[in-house]
Amino acid sequence: MDVIEQLKRTKAETLKYFDLADEDLQKNYGPGKWSVRYVLHHLADAETILFYRIRRVISEPKQVIWAFDQDAWAQQLDYSTVPLELAKSIYVSSREGIIYYARLHYDSSDEIKFVHSETGLRTLKDEFDKVVWHNQQHVGDIEKALLSSQKQRLSAP
Repeated sequence: MDVIEQLKRTKAETLKYFDLADEDLQKNYGPGKWSVRYVLHHLADAETILFYRIRRVISEPKQVIWAFDQDAWAQQLDYSTVPLELAKSIYVSSREGIIYYARLHYDSSDEIKFVHSETGLRTLKDEFDKVVWHNQQHVGDIEKALLSSQKQRLSAP
């Protein structure tokens, strides 16, 4: 499956979770882990950051791109009160932008390099691939949260 198909697939998988009932949005995938609501807000913010990085590296290769503190974003942006509809809109528009630039640049993106402040030398291709990987990881977290609560209900006497 090519990267465009993967980007579209993970987008479709993710979008359905924005419409969950509040009860499901409060579930988490383990002790001390983020709720589904927080994961969705994180995905929206991460998409904006990854979209920014992609555009920055296309425009100005050989940049140093700084990491972000996801927990600080969650706390300082107060994921518990931000409307989920806003996060959904941000996620969709950022993903559409990423898909647009992936169509134009993915095939030659392994030649465009930058430095990530924590992981070192990377390519634009790495960043496109990271969008898919990151999204898949968090869809897994959401599914785990929803499944574990379903298992708990089924095993309750």
